[in-house]
Amino acid sequence: MSDNHGDKHHAGSHSEPGSTSVDIEKRKFLIATSAVGALGCAAAAVPFVKSMTPSERAKAAGAPVEVDIAKVAPGEMMVAEYRGQPVWIIHRTKEMLEKLSHHDAQLKDPKSEVPQQQDYCKENGRAIKAEYAVMLGTCTHLGCSPNSRFEVTPDWDGGFVCPCHGSKFDLAGRVFQGSPAPTNLVVPKYHYLTETTLLIGVDPEGKA
Repeated sequence: MSDNHGDKHHAGSHSEPGSTSVDIEKRKFLIATSAVGALGCAAAAVPFVKSMTPSERAKAAGAPVEVDIAKVAPGEMMVAEYRGQPVWIIHRTKEMLEKLSHHDAQLKDPKSEVPQQQDYCKENGRAIKAEYAVMLGTCTHLGCSPNSRFEVTPDWDGGFVCPCHGSKFDLAGRVFQGSPAPTNLVVPKYHYLTETTLLIGVDPEGKA
């Protein structure tokens, strides 16, 4: 009896052949999987962390934004961002500026009398410097973003058309009669830090 009991005990104290190597391989696999998972989480967290940097949070909260306009060629437009909205900077040519006076009779507010833009932007085609128009690229109807249509035709001097409901604006952001949009595009506060650098969000007197 004692021999049989010893045999059973002896048999139970040892794994089957190869089981030790299997356990080691499983352990290695689990460690490797955990490591890859941790790396994956870290990689996934990088864009999130970047999106939460102080500068980005400041911009989202409405902090002023510097914009370099040096590379905007005449006749072209660049898009910046301020408070989550697109800001259009259009480098208007002499021909573009000349056409602004051709269609005043077709506009709802040709003289920018509605108190929505900055007082210092009522002249020069609603800009501090006539050649550079600065405005929010958001339709004043329902907040859509109009498309640029700079090509000139016999009945169109260039401007913007909202794809949603057809509101039309000229190259100064002034709305045409018959458009659903009630007012011109908004000109944000801005001023020039240098000849080719704008600070959007602060007026020439330093007021935000």
